[in-house]
Amino acid sequence: MEPSSSQESAAGQGSLPAEWPSSALGQAFSQILHQFNSQESRRGKARNTVLQDLSALLEAKECDKLFEGSDNSLRGMPEILGQVAKALEKHAAPPREPEGRGDRHAEVAEKAAAVGLLFLKLLRKVEAARNSLVCPAWKTGLRHMAGSIYIFAVTHSSEQPWTSARSLVIAGQVLALLLQVTECGSVAGFLHGENEDDKGRFTAIMGLLKPELNKESWKNNPATKYVFSWTLQKVTRPWLSHHLERILPPSLLISDDYQTENKILGVHCLHHIVLNVPAADLLQYNRAQVLYHALFNHLYTPEHHLIQAVLLCLLDLFPILEKTLHWKGDAARPTTHCDEVLQLILTHMEPEHRLLLRRTYARNLPAFVKRLGILTVRHLKRLERVIISYLEVYDGPEEEARLKILETLKLLLQYTWPRVSCRLVVLLKALLKLICDVAGDSSLTPGPIKSTLLEEATDCLILLDHCSQGQVKGLLAKISQSCEDSKVMNCIRKVQQVSESTPYDAT
Repeated sequence: MEPSSSQESAAGQGSLPAEWPSSALGQAFSQILHQFNSQESRRGKARNTVLQDLSALLEAKECDKLFEGSDNSLRGMPEILGQVAKALEKHAAPPREPEGRGDRHAEVAEKAAAVGLLFLKLLRKVEAARNSLVCPAWKTGLRHMAGSIYIFAVTHSSEQPWTSARSLVIAGQVLALLLQVTECGSVAGFLHGENEDDKGRFTAIMGLLKPELNKESWKNNPATKYVFSWTLQKVTRPWLSHHLERILPPSLLISDDYQTENKILGVHCLHHIVLNVPAADLLQYNRAQVLYHALFNHLYTPEHHLIQAVLLCLLDLFPILEKTLHWKGDAARPTTHCDEVLQLILTHMEPEHRLLLRRTYARNLPAFVKRLGILTVRHLKRLERVIISYLEVYDGPEEEARLKILETLKLLLQYTWPRVSCRLVVLLKALLKLICDVAGDSSLTPGPIKSTLLEEATDCLILLDHCSQGQVKGLLAKISQSCEDSKVMNCIRKVQQVSESTPYDAT
C-alpha cells in the first residue's frame, strides 16, 4: 500500500507522531490513520473501505515483520499503532442518542464485531512477535495499543443495548487474547500489575477515559460510565489509594446525575472507594465529609434501590468519619453521623406506605441499632412508634419488613433494657397482637414464614420479660386462662418456661 499524498495535512492535525515511520509498512498505517481522521471517511461506506484496507494490510505478508527492524526503521511505529487502535475504538463506540431511540444499536454492534476482528488480528501479530527473538518493539507497541483495546473489549463484552450475540463473543475473545499477550492472569492483574516491577495499566486507561469523564462530555458515550465503573471495581487494596484523585471526581459526578440508574452506579463506585481506600486518605482534605454529604442527599429520594445502595455505603463510611470524634468521659457523647442518618430514616419510615421502601428501611434498621448500641436510647421514642406501626401491617408472603422489625426490637431490648420497663404495656400489646394475627392468618404466607414470625415474636416476649423482671409472665398468666388458640398458647408457654428457668439478673 502506497503512502498517502496528504500526510502533511494529517500531521498538521496533531493526530500523528512527530517523527514519521521510515518503513513502507509504517507509512501504510499512517495513511490508514489519516483516512480515519479525514472528513470524507466519516461516511459509512468510506469507513468500511478503510476497515477493509486495514484488514488487508494486517493479513499481508509484510505485516509479519511489523515489529522487526532497527530502532531507526521502527521510529514512530508504536505511536502510529496506538493511534490506529484509538481510532478503531472510537469508531466502534456507541453514539449518544435521544431518549427512546435505539435504531442505531444494530449498526454499532455490527461495527464492533468488525473492529473486534481487526483487534484480534493485531494482537496475534503482537503474540507472534513476542514469541520471536528478533522483534524488539512488540512491548512498546503493545503499551500504546493496550488501553484502547481494553476499553473496546469492556464496552462490548457485557450485555448492553448496543451489543449483539456476535459482538459479545468477539469482544470477549479480544479481552482474553489481550490478557494472554500481556501475560496477565486476570483483568485485575492487567490493571494494577502482577508484580512489583509491573505498574499495570490502570493509570493509562484512566488517562484515556479522562476527557470523556468531565461534566460536559461524560454522557456523549453511553458506555463510558460502565467502562469506568467496571474497571474501578476490579482494582482493590492496596493499589486503589494511589489513584484516588483520578477516580473520586468521576464517581461523584455520576452519582450526582438526575437519572436513578446513574445515581446507583455512582454510589456503587463510591462504596468501592470507601471499602478499598485507607481511612487516612479519605479523611485527608475532608474527602470523607464530601462523600457523606453526597450520599446523605440521596436519602430524600423515594427510590428503594438507590436508598439501599446509599445506606450500605453509609454504614461502611461511619467508622471512618467517627475516627475524628473523641469522647471525654465527663461530657455527653457527641452526636454522630449515624445518629443524623437514623433520625432521617425514622422520619421517613413513620408515614411511609410504599411496601418496597418500607422493606428497604426495615432491612437496614438492625445495622443502625448495632452501630449505635446503647446510644440508640437517643431515638427510643421514635423507634417505638415505628416498631409498633410496622408490626401491625402485613408485608406480603415473605414478611421481610416485619421480620426485620422484630430483629430490630430484639437488639433494642438487649441494648436499652433499663429504659424498657416503662414501655412494657405498649410493646407487649403489639407483640401479642402480632402473634394472634399470624396464628389466625389465612393468607398466602408460607408455613415456615409464619413459624419464623411466631418464634421471633416469642423471643422478643422472653427478652421483654427479663427487662421487666418477670412482669410479662404475670400478665400472660391471665391470658392463658381464656385463650383457646393452640399456636398462641404455645408461644405463651415458651415464654413462661424460659422465664422460670432463667434468673432475671442474667439480662
